[in-house]
Amino acid sequence: MNILVAGDFCPKERIAPLLEKDDFASLFGEVKDIITQADYSIVNFECPVTKGDEKPIAKLGPNLHCSEKGMESIKWVGFNCVTLANNHFYDFGEEGVTHTLDVCNKFGMDTVGGGKNIEEASGILYKQVGSQTLAIINCCEHEFSIATDNTGGSNPLNPIQQYYSIIEAKSKADNVLVIVHGGHEHWQLPSPRMVETYRFFIDAGADAVVNHHQHCFSGYEVYNGKPIFYGLGNFCFDINPPKRNSIWNYGYLLKLNFSSIGVDYELFPYYQCGEQVGVKMLPKNAFSEKLKELNTIISNNKKLIEATDVYYGECAKQCSNIFEPFRNRYYLALKQRGLLSSLISKKRKLHAQNYICCEAHRDKVIWFLNH
Repeated sequence: MNILVAGDFCPKERIAPLLEKDDFASLFGEVKDIITQADYSIVNFECPVTKGDEKPIAKLGPNLHCSEKGMESIKWVGFNCVTLANNHFYDFGEEGVTHTLDVCNKFGMDTVGGGKNIEEASGILYKQVGSQTLAIINCCEHEFSIATDNTGGSNPLNPIQQYYSIIEAKSKADNVLVIVHGGHEHWQLPSPRMVETYRFFIDAGADAVVNHHQHCFSGYEVYNGKPIFYGLGNFCFDINPPKRNSIWNYGYLLKLNFSSIGVDYELFPYYQCGEQVGVKMLPKNAFSEKLKELNTIISNNKKLIEATDVYYGECAKQCSNIFEPFRNRYYLALKQRGLLSSLISKKRKLHAQNYICCEAHRDKVIWFLNH
């Protein structure tokens, strides 16, 4: 069986008015055949579907959303399943989660990684594809969208829980695919932590691991005979200048071919939402040199650590801001006596929460504290 996996889809900016006109062909005409020819196709749905009157949650970063046309458009292009474990699924709270799931059901779209509570969100999707059973596990790093026992949202990245899910899935399915939403935005390499975690998933029994979230494509490796793809890039996600015409606009569709002798793969590079809105296919070798460069670093732990050190060094000022202003004994004494109010605003608490809870941000903070 061959399974197609795409990165982040968010129909904002110039995409939205085209969808409202049902002009799906302008966006996806060039990729429709590739998607429909796969036995089963999956895309990350990077925003909740809303009715228009839901309230956004308090968080850092934008609260993304779209209308039903977003779901209708990916159904039109041929996707069968949406992954919902991402940092925007809970952007409009419980109402956004519930309505998104209802719209998925309306259009006959399979879902994985999101639900009305943690039990639903962490569920494994089993899909009969031809004569084989595929198990899909979807999770994301901790960033304002995580489901709990009593609230909806996304399935969190938790290697211990994913280990048990992989063991269960392996006993019930022919192949296990793990899809993770995580990593550093706008950086084309995985962190050493990501490499270690995703290799662990392969050791636990996964047949392939695929990552997205960084808004740029990354490299890949074959570990113990199984492929790990560290970043697919945006599938169709528009953005205003000046970020337009950058690594934001490039990505690739991934086709995984599962057989009795192993897993093969094929990449389909494209350029999306640059000067022209939509997804435009590129030659098969369009990213060959860049992927070779990235893969060389990924395969060499020393080189990856060195590259990560340079990147984290560039992010050090962002991390230092989390700990400002510096406290001293005079400030603490006045605060304990009730003579000073806290200098930690709600927004500042959200910053701290994000950098402590989200694995990718925490990696930066730990590096900063150690240097």
